[in-house]
Amino acid sequence: MRSNGNQSLIIPRNVWVLGIVSLLMDLSSEMILSILPIFLVTGLGISVLSLGLIEGLAEGVASMIKAFSGALSDYLKKRKILMVIGYGLSALTKPFFALASTATWIFAARFVDRLGKGIRGAPRDSLIADSTSTKIRGTAYSLRQTLDTLGALLGPILAIVILFLTTNNFRLVLWFAVLPAVLCIVVLIFGVKESTIKKNIPRKKLYFLFKNFLKITPVIWLFFLTVFILNLGHFSEAFLLLRSQEIGLKVSFIPIVFVVMNAAYATVAVPFGHLADKKGFFILIVYGFLILVLSNIILALTNSIGWMFVGIIFWGIHLGMTQGLLLAMVAKLSPLELRGTSFGLFHAITGVALLIASLTAGYLWQYYNSGLIFIVSAIITSVGITFFILWQWYYANKIKKK
Repeated sequence: MRSNGNQSLIIPRNVWVLGIVSLLMDLSSEMILSILPIFLVTGLGISVLSLGLIEGLAEGVASMIKAFSGALSDYLKKRKILMVIGYGLSALTKPFFALASTATWIFAARFVDRLGKGIRGAPRDSLIADSTSTKIRGTAYSLRQTLDTLGALLGPILAIVILFLTTNNFRLVLWFAVLPAVLCIVVLIFGVKESTIKKNIPRKKLYFLFKNFLKITPVIWLFFLTVFILNLGHFSEAFLLLRSQEIGLKVSFIPIVFVVMNAAYATVAVPFGHLADKKGFFILIVYGFLILVLSNIILALTNSIGWMFVGIIFWGIHLGMTQGLLLAMVAKLSPLELRGTSFGLFHAITGVALLIASLTAGYLWQYYNSGLIFIVSAIITSVGITFFILWQWYYANKIKKK
């Protein structure tokens, strides 16, 4: 009995391999994303509003796919095939960033890349839940997020080195980003094992998978509502890069913004995930979003590069404290047969919020001023925190009545 108990506390191999897959794809993606906003605005001459459109629409529309990929993975009781398709699509887009000569090319590549993310996200998160015990869910999701973030940390560092050695050759950075994306697919195909989801859960006809959305309980829908409001205050990190350039950071060093942010993210994610497994998710998530409010206030008011990096560090700490824990909460709230559907809806809702937030940020930046987007973000996030606290009160009362 003691052996079985200890076994349930060990992070499964699948979680580690999925983390490595995420590391490699994020290494590729962040090499691109850490220079893409500057490349688009200064190299291809697009407006900041258009940047917000590209970032928001690519993430938002593609995220709608996540709801259906999650429901489909519940129907098929297979997660891996959808992950291979999703990661494969993202890998195929990488050369097109390097070949792009217009913003339209970038938009198309970005859209298909995010479409791939939409297909793979919910099945991957469901597979982690399928592979772990409830005692280590917070740690498992945070570990996967940490390895993902390690890739996001290494990507901008490699971009900085290449830019420095080649006198700001943006396209060479984009070509180098193809290599880890290809390696990611190899590791996924040969390293990840398929879900052990229970086979005795009845599988309905295919059209019934859309009825899964109607089976989601009011508690989960209200949780999704609070997550939506919280994410309305969380626009694309591309605007952090533009803000750093506006304050005075040299172009060749702009990717260091992502290095600092992801270093903070990776440092705190697993410790807070482990703490949440012991103490609970709610209060840590609240503190995490309060730190985002503080980050936004600093970034809105500062004209100092030093204070800007303080704001960036707080932004990364916020991500480390909230992203894995929110996923663990979805796993906790969702019944097994609706797990993929719930993760899909979660990703879709956050994607739509990102679309709205990024479009709003682009509009406010272009027609008013950059500081305003951070003030608006702080206000919306504060409203979201209030809704989250009210949801927790409602959820706790529901549990007591049972």
